[in-house]
Amino acid sequence: METVYGLTSLPPHRGSPAQVLAYNRGHWEIENRLHHVRDMTYDEDRSQVRKGRRPHVMATVRNVAISLLRLAGADSIAVATRYLGRQVERPLRLLGLA
Repeated sequence: METVYGLTSLPPHRGSPAQVLAYNRGHWEIENRLHHVRDMTYDEDRSQVRKGRRPHVMATVRNVAISLLRLAGADSIAVATRYLGRQVERPLRLLGLA
């Protein structure tokens, strides 16, 4: 058994245990489906892009890549990224440019 505590600014009538749990799960779904993938597949935490708007732009590019691969039906973003990276024609075909 595990006991977890959480704080919220929701009033009691809007913050039932089920609603707070749904909010928490929704937050972690975003973390697991996007941030974890960006870090593990694209090694984002070790990126040396740090000046100006460049880090934001690179995060956006990674998000677009992940979204395109998911829309294309990729089960594994890492496997799909490696597959597409082996031949220049593959990502062009995915984008409808070849």
